[in-house]
Amino acid sequence: MTTQEIVSKLWNLCNVLRDDGITYHQYVTELTYILFLKMAKETGAEKQIPEGYRWDVLKSKSGVELKKFYKELLNHLGENCTGRVREIYQGSATNIEEPKNLEKIITTIDGLDWFSAREEGLGNLYEGLLEKNANEKKSGAGQYFTPRVLIDVMTRLMKPQPGERCNDPACGTFGFMISASQYVRENTDDLFQLDADTAKFEREEAFTGCELVHDTHRLALMNAMLHDIEGEIKLADTLSNAGKEMKGYDVVLTNPPFGTKKGGERATRDDFTFPTSNKQLNFLQHIYRSLNTDGKARAAVVLPDNVLFADGDGEKIRKDLMEKCNLHTILRLPTGIFYAQGVKTNVLFFTRGKTDKANTKEVWIYDLRNDMPSFGKTNHLKKEDFDDFVACYADGDLSARKETYSEENPNGRWRKFTYEEILARDKTSLDITWMKSDTGADDYTLAELLEQIKEKSANISKAVNELEVLIGEVEE
Repeated sequence: MTTQEIVSKLWNLCNVLRDDGITYHQYVTELTYILFLKMAKETGAEKQIPEGYRWDVLKSKSGVELKKFYKELLNHLGENCTGRVREIYQGSATNIEEPKNLEKIITTIDGLDWFSAREEGLGNLYEGLLEKNANEKKSGAGQYFTPRVLIDVMTRLMKPQPGERCNDPACGTFGFMISASQYVRENTDDLFQLDADTAKFEREEAFTGCELVHDTHRLALMNAMLHDIEGEIKLADTLSNAGKEMKGYDVVLTNPPFGTKKGGERATRDDFTFPTSNKQLNFLQHIYRSLNTDGKARAAVVLPDNVLFADGDGEKIRKDLMEKCNLHTILRLPTGIFYAQGVKTNVLFFTRGKTDKANTKEVWIYDLRNDMPSFGKTNHLKKEDFDDFVACYADGDLSARKETYSEENPNGRWRKFTYEEILARDKTSLDITWMKSDTGADDYTLAELLEQIKEKSANISKAVNELEVLIGEVEE
């Protein structure tokens, strides 16, 4: 039985629970509680679990006794254990009301081909479940889930090295850090080429993250454990004062949440130079400030279009980024990658300078959006879709790069802009497009058009308010 077949079988169990009113996300969380015990048995790691609460004890129960014991187990492991076990089960509670449904899940899990699962990697199995959850629109997880192929491309271009500290300040289920760890392992014969201290550092300290949502944090911990990563994953808000300590990183890979901080949410950090209600702009500030200043520390960040053109603090933050870092590459991503409607995204690649001044000389932009199909559930993003961009990227060596855009080829996807050209643009906008589609018009969905209208309407309202203030001052 392949990992894919096991994932499908586990996912189909969700249908059993629909009558219990269990959501997809609750189901994945519930599976995590149960799978942890089974995987601990399969990997010989049961010593971290008290004897009376291990898999075989759970499996031996049935009916009402099972339901009662399961609740007791969740509570005991969350309150009385230490380390990862405590972190995963802390605050846990079951949503399964019907004992026979719980029994069905336990029996099915016990009967799976665990030999094959171990051979293919238990981590791959768990990630398969997380991806299933993301692909199911009703779960709501897809709007935050970064496609694995995009994660791997970003990681490959950042090239995390042994001994480097890597971080994701909005880590979700920890996909970026797992990809970074796997990259290092693939290039060091699964860490065997490293000395003992460096190998220990890779397992215990190299890959860290922060996640705000408790249930997602739980999934991240499980995912990390199954990939043999013990680095700290904070349960906190990076944009609160808890995020101040998160610094000194060599590599940051992340896809921060989209949206605006609304009234009533916890306060943002008090150490930002440009405090704003825009989450992505705050995350961007955090990221470039969190990098080492040795001239090598680097980041690849997924950000929506508004970060590239927002005025006011948005413009100040873009200028600050280009002063402190070499913002050498922007990849304009195709539409449909994320399920959040109407969101257009980019990947920003930058390296923190040794000083805080004049680090960006030129910005290279690759347009993978214009005259590209919309990706989604029926048209999956593939590694090959990035091949031309990866070739153009030229390992980040600006001297080896060659534009594909020219007057003779105005639809070339790869184009260079000098820092002076960008400064001369309205609001220092980095939202630059030059390609013309065959139809002569951009292909927008109704949701995307509505989003644009809202954005423009907000800008007009702001301008009107500012004019009213000015007129009031003149009249006085």
